[in-house]
Amino acid sequence: MIPQSALDDLIAIRRDIHAHPELGMEEQRTSALVAQRLRDWGIETVTGLGKTGVVGVIKGHRPGQRMIGLRADMDALPIAEATGLPWASQTPGVMHACGHDGHTTMLLGAARYLAENRDFAGTAILIFQPAEEGRGGARAMVADGLFDRYPCDAIYGMHNWPGAAVGTLAARSGPVAAAGDRWRVTFRGTGGHGGATPHLATDVTVVAGHFLLGVQTIVSRNVAPQDTAVISVGHIAAGALDGPNIMPSECLVAGVCRSYLPHVRETLKSRLIALAETLAAAQGCTADIEYWRSGYAVINAEEPAVAARAAAIAAVGENNFVPDRPPSTGGEDFAEMMQVVPGCMVHLGNGADGEQPAPRLHRPDYDFNDAAIPHGVAFWINLVQQELGGSR
Repeated sequence: MIPQSALDDLIAIRRDIHAHPELGMEEQRTSALVAQRLRDWGIETVTGLGKTGVVGVIKGHRPGQRMIGLRADMDALPIAEATGLPWASQTPGVMHACGHDGHTTMLLGAARYLAENRDFAGTAILIFQPAEEGRGGARAMVADGLFDRYPCDAIYGMHNWPGAAVGTLAARSGPVAAAGDRWRVTFRGTGGHGGATPHLATDVTVVAGHFLLGVQTIVSRNVAPQDTAVISVGHIAAGALDGPNIMPSECLVAGVCRSYLPHVRETLKSRLIALAETLAAAQGCTADIEYWRSGYAVINAEEPAVAARAAAIAAVGENNFVPDRPPSTGGEDFAEMMQVVPGCMVHLGNGADGEQPAPRLHRPDYDFNDAAIPHGVAFWINLVQQELGGSR
């Protein structure tokens, strides 16, 4: 669908973005590159939406009121790259470890083609989003009037999927990614001498130990077997390594919850809080609990999912389409946009296990697979031609 010369240009763009990663809300160079390319191709371009977001507007040559949004994220992660590649990150401690360089590049590839081939009716809105990685980029763009300015009928996102063969695409209705919550519990007691007078102290480490075991039963005993939920503890801190005979007066435990359904999400929160408070009270301690809801679950709407399926099959063939990939408990702030506009997130194969490169996401040895670029571009092009073909 795209000539080799255009593909070579896209690979060069992808590797340039990879070599110059930027964290969320700091994507000045990346957004400038995107905006310049869009303008070079004659595309109406808006910058500064959601701080560093960029929007390209491509209107078909035929009249039509339908408008669809295509979204790609641009930000990198605070990880030191260890790939050793010629295009490895030149920014210490920051790298594209989630493939957003590839996502941006594929949408640019579609933008170039669609700008040159506008035989469709309606408008394609190309959304280059900042700060997907926990810094609220989708929410910022929505708050900045993204859908007030561009009232899309549907919106679509794409994420690469390590472990899935290059040339495959997956789309389904229903849950695709989980809502991600963070929490922190600080147990407080009196502390004391662990060797001489432990009976005069309230031992917060014992409380924390019971809590660590207790949270593991929330999913197994408070969530229905057919529902999915995760509670994980990622941080514990108490006392001092050079003072093992000192019983600390505080113990901090922090972790995450993941779920798809609103009532399950509420169950995880309420049970975790109740467990912390009752265990602390039983041992004469207190529990200070902080709980942050950081996003929604990605729930693909039926009609956009059907459209994505058709576009995916047109792009890679029915044998390379995956209709039933299990949902992930990873988070994705594309869900913020889907609270306003019905949408669908699709997954693009980035390399099956054993293929190179196929490291998992958020690892220092990860790299987006350039062989996936033409398949992602083809999906976007087919989607626009299908959904804005004039028959809707």
